[in-house]
Amino acid sequence: MDRPQEDIIVEHILDAIADQRLRAGTKLAEQALSDFFSCNRAHVRRALATLAAHRVVEHKPNRGAFVATPTPEEARDVFQARRAIETTIGRNAVRNATPADIDRLRTHLAEEQTARQGGNRPRAIRLSRGFHLLLAQIGRNAVLAHYLDELTMRTSLIIGLYGSGGTLCADDEHARIVDAIAEGNETEALELLDRHLRHIEQGIEFRETRPQTDILSSILAAGG
Repeated sequence: MDRPQEDIIVEHILDAIADQRLRAGTKLAEQALSDFFSCNRAHVRRALATLAAHRVVEHKPNRGAFVATPTPEEARDVFQARRAIETTIGRNAVRNATPADIDRLRTHLAEEQTARQGGNRPRAIRLSRGFHLLLAQIGRNAVLAHYLDELTMRTSLIIGLYGSGGTLCADDEHARIVDAIAEGNETEALELLDRHLRHIEQGIEFRETRPQTDILSSILAAGG
């Protein structure tokens, strides 16, 4: 089954942000996006509405949609919220994970490693986000999974805007979390998860960001 066009647009924009091709303040013109993705503007509007709902995009009256600019305080709030929510998600994952779930996690780890080794930063960041969402699925709490979906989207924006070149997970961080879950070691899993999130936050370097001046279609195409 084909994916909805708006989902494809959302993914491309998030990748461009994660790869630091789209910076804070970049205008996301509906017509330019419609032309690039060869779709009608209704699809673009739905994609931008999704990103706005997750606070990755902001709509300015009479000006259009722009990549949001989170403040340092907002970024710290996002990471604090993630640590709080993912503590419960991690606990649930340890208690609910089946052998099939562990296999899914290990398959995901292999995909992450391939992306990192291949130097595909946008895909590596997207898969890193996917790892945490997979933990939420295994934890079997749909409400927490919904909130984490928004927080991880906003984290992608924060990393894209403020992350240093090394703001990616260490090779073994996710793997060690999976090992602890597989062993049913709740204390170890939660400690590793908290340490992992703090490590990502420590890689954030707040600095002045400048509006993007390149042509939007060229920015998006550069990641293809």
